[in-house]
Order: sequence, then structure tokens, then C-alpha cells
Amino acid sequence: MNAAQEEIAIRARRADFNRAIEQGDASAIGPLLARDCIMVTGTDSAVIAGRMAQVKVWRREFAHAGRWVYVRRPETVLLSRVEPIAMEHGTWHGMAPDDAAPSASGSYFAKWRKLAQEWVIEAEVFVTLA
Repeated sequence: MNAAQEEIAIRARRADFNRAIEQGDASAIGPLLARDCIMVTGTDSAVIAGRMAQVKVWRREFAHAGRWVYVRRPETVLLSRVEPIAMEHGTWHGMAPDDAAPSASGSYFAKWRKLAQEWVIEAEVFVTLA
């Protein structure tokens, strides 16, 4: 694949992640994450390490009746010229089910790696700005 196709593939994987959150499907999130991935949350900077830990957090989140839905919107995807890795940067927002506007929002970046012909997230860092 060329760089444009790789970027499209990463953006498609991000869309899959957003869809899994919207639908409350934790099992669809697992394949999008590297085994040893890490996530640093936006407000309290909690570190969630490992695919299974993240899937567990999402399952717990999805079990709440009034759960928020989070959406990540990539603005840029930069592909490395020397390794099968990429950096995604964008904005995110979270909405409570009865809110007409986002309840929280901010910026994020994600590091992706291509493993076995699939792009997976190795790291995500979120910052809550509003």
C-alpha cells in the first residue's frame, strides 16, 4: 500500500473504534489495540495498560445505563518513512445520553503500528480542554 492508502486504513480503523463505542461493543475494540497498548485518560491522567485492561474498562463503561459516548475525530495522520508506525492527532468529545452538546472535549494523539497487515493502537493520550 502507498502512504495515502495506509492513511485511509488507519482512518477506517478509527471509524471502527468510534462505531464500537457508539454501539457499546467492547469485543470489537480488542482487535484495534496492540497487546501492550497504553491509554492515558484526559482528566485524571489515569494509565490503562494492556489490551485486556482497556477492554475491561470499556465493558464496565458500556454497562452503565447513562453512559457517555466518546468520539475521536482525526485531524492528521502522519506515517513514518522508516518504521510501520503512524501518529494520529485530533479532537475528541464525550456526550451524556440526554445532552444536546458535548459534556467534555479536548485533544488526543494516538500511535499506531502495523502488525500482521493490520493497524493497531499502541498508545493514546487524551487531554480534557473543555
